[in-house]
Amino acid sequence: MSAQREMKEKNPWPTPVTIIIIVIGVIAIVALVTVAVLQNKPVPQKYKYGIVLDAGSSHTALYIYQWPAEKDNNTGRVEQTHSCKVKGKGISSYASEPWKAGESLKECMGEAEETVPKERAHETPLYLGATAGMRLLDIVNSSASKNVFQAVENALRNSPFSYQGARILSGQEEGAFGWVTVNYLDDRLKQGLKTTGALDLGGASTQISFISDDFDGSESPINSVNFRLYGNDYNLYTHSFLCYGKDQALKMVVANQTQSGATTVLDPCFHSGYNETKNYSVLYDSPCVSGRKPQEVPEIFDHIGKGNFQECQEVVKSVFNFTSCKYSRCSFNGVFQPLLQGPFGAFSAYYFVMNFLNLTDTSMPLETVKEKLSQYCATSWDKIKIQHPTVNVKYLAEYCFSGTYILTLLTEGYDFTAVTYSNIKFIKKIKGSDAGWTLGYMLNLTNMIPAEAPDSPPLPHAGYVSIVTIMTILLIGLLLLLALRIFWPRCSKKTQIV
Repeated sequence: MSAQREMKEKNPWPTPVTIIIIVIGVIAIVALVTVAVLQNKPVPQKYKYGIVLDAGSSHTALYIYQWPAEKDNNTGRVEQTHSCKVKGKGISSYASEPWKAGESLKECMGEAEETVPKERAHETPLYLGATAGMRLLDIVNSSASKNVFQAVENALRNSPFSYQGARILSGQEEGAFGWVTVNYLDDRLKQGLKTTGALDLGGASTQISFISDDFDGSESPINSVNFRLYGNDYNLYTHSFLCYGKDQALKMVVANQTQSGATTVLDPCFHSGYNETKNYSVLYDSPCVSGRKPQEVPEIFDHIGKGNFQECQEVVKSVFNFTSCKYSRCSFNGVFQPLLQGPFGAFSAYYFVMNFLNLTDTSMPLETVKEKLSQYCATSWDKIKIQHPTVNVKYLAEYCFSGTYILTLLTEGYDFTAVTYSNIKFIKKIKGSDAGWTLGYMLNLTNMIPAEAPDSPPLPHAGYVSIVTIMTILLIGLLLLLALRIFWPRCSKKTQIV
């Protein structure tokens, strides 16, 4: 019995078990350290790409977007990496020579091939969306519209990218995708923040889109778009006014002043000293005004500027109908609109016109904005040309009208007041990406916006590191205890012998 007791004191823990525990402990520590190193090892970033062509009424623009390849439609942020403005007019202007519509895209498509890495080109989706210019052409001449699209498709199919089709967007889609773009770029959808309304002004149409507590879609279902984005439900009010883009609105304003078939038109929306001979047939070549053309008109008329903001505003109001409304409230032309709510981002022509006029600061009182615009319109045409020698004369001549039209549309049309006008922010870009419908369009077609909140790691990085550290300390502690169990009896025995 004494011999067995002595054996236990000399070897209190079975040697094979001790070795196994030590080996397991060491392996666990090595594994934890390895995982920690791999978890935090920097990985070279790879990107995927998408291309959208915005075929507007006045011009076409190409946008290239990129996002982290390992985060396809989860937490990876989609950003604009390149843009290219196509030279020439919009594709709808090539109705009589449709092949030129395809030719016009070559230079920007070449830039796209240089921007997107060759190894990614075959998997890069390529879309073309046409807006109000092609909507109008399709109304007037559907066969010409098809020919233009055929020419465009032939050009895009020959690119190295994954061509996904070209089509005309509805006004409702254009407004809704613009709203998605603005709120996505501002991280409002992902974070569940109060959304921003979208105001888009093109050459042939204008869109307004926003969320209002006053709107559930029941009073005007046609204006309702429902989204489930990042786990949140949105009931969006949106409406597009065809013919109320700034270019077509100008045609309507001038047409209203030529109903008598006059040979001379004194226009308050153009600077004094402005005098151009224009053709009646060109003025009335749009479906927005073709039905108003007088029976007997001369071939040409002299368009003479008067430069009076107040009179210009009255002329602009003539293209809006504020008298008929079958709903509880309307914007104009009998279209339902709920109460305005929240901040608004105004982009496209809104920004470019107001930026030229130096009127993008909406903290400036509305009356002050009107005074400054009135002073600008009253400036003589000769002086305006001297002040802006590099600006295209055609565009330069129209800024008085465009600025007046924008203020009238916002205040008289959409009912922004002196108080709520400051809720508008004129924007060109958000975090490096152009504000517009193209990003929202691509996000929708590629399912890049999750319907539910994106998955997140079980633990934040700090929590993960903490657990690894604690487990490592526990394992080290275990090994120390094990060592003490092994060596302490021996040390005690030696001490007693001494």
